[in-house]
Amino acid sequence: MKIFKFGGASVKDAENIKNVASVIQQEGPKNKVIVISAMGKMTNAFEAIIDAYFNKRDNLTEKISFVEKYHQSILSDLFAENHSIYAEVNDLFGELSGFMLRNKSEDYNYVYDQMVGFGEFLSTTIVSEYLKEVGVDNQWLDVRDYIKTDITYRDAKINWQLTEQIIKENVVTAQLNITQGFLGGVGVETTTLGREGSDYTAGVFAYCLNADSVTIWKDVAGVLNADPRVFTETELLHEISYTEAIEMAFYGASVIHPKTIQPLEQKNIPLFVRSFDDLSNKGTCVGRGKKITPEVPCFIVKKDQVLVSISAKDFSFMVESNISDVFEKLDEYKLKVNLIQNSAISFSVCIDDKYNNFDAF
Repeated sequence: MKIFKFGGASVKDAENIKNVASVIQQEGPKNKVIVISAMGKMTNAFEAIIDAYFNKRDNLTEKISFVEKYHQSILSDLFAENHSIYAEVNDLFGELSGFMLRNKSEDYNYVYDQMVGFGEFLSTTIVSEYLKEVGVDNQWLDVRDYIKTDITYRDAKINWQLTEQIIKENVVTAQLNITQGFLGGVGVETTTLGREGSDYTAGVFAYCLNADSVTIWKDVAGVLNADPRVFTETELLHEISYTEAIEMAFYGASVIHPKTIQPLEQKNIPLFVRSFDDLSNKGTCVGRGKKITPEVPCFIVKKDQVLVSISAKDFSFMVESNISDVFEKLDEYKLKVNLIQNSAISFSVCIDDKYNNFDAF
């Protein structure tokens, strides 16, 4: 059993979806779970819909129309006009509209989780149907029925015992399975595992199924020592350890989601990061006890950071009791700390304000 994950760039248009089908055919469709993200930048587009809906903006219809036209364009490039897929996609947009009409909640995080996942449902429905069109039989799975979480919307915690039981008992490993990344379920509600969480989904399925490996298919050659969008000269890392990978991911290397590594490390499941444009390139292997190969410096760029410097008005020392109070507040407002500097009378932190809580802090 192998787990493949295809991100938004790999399914951003009809040609890329055809390429995904080609990758699956060449790698062999049997004994696999395929985790797929929303197409292209559709998560951003759905976030714009959520913002317009939640804040009652005038451009809601325009935002929805953009997403509908995007997917309709892909459908017209892949399927005949009378294909049943058009009705399936229309039904999904109908479900989205139905939620917006009946929703009474004023909790943004709850609303976000119920709406943003339609990007994944659209992408997996389209890819699954296209694979059948080209002769690759597969089973579409609603990931909410398999990955069970708590109700921490936008950053849900997995109920590992229940999730493992459900996946082991219900996923047919001999076939090709298509499912959504990023999402989970609690009761009848949708939850999300954190932005860019599709990698984590792949890790969850790998852990529960004792998979042979996980492969994340990207539009880059593998894990590089720096972001090629920022640095002009980068090098491919052929091997790195779980420890190095989780450090890089936690502090902002976008090629792997930070939560992905832990479930793989627990069962020593290797992770491969490969290019979907060049199957001859074996990319990067992440595993236990591996050294960085080649041994080169690695650089991570973090944007939109908030620098907070704190000192006592009475010029007293910044000691453990003061610092613990600061961290208690940071945790309360879900402000993620990325960098710390402490001196005798001051304490400074760089933080991410993912939930826009800083003003309240």
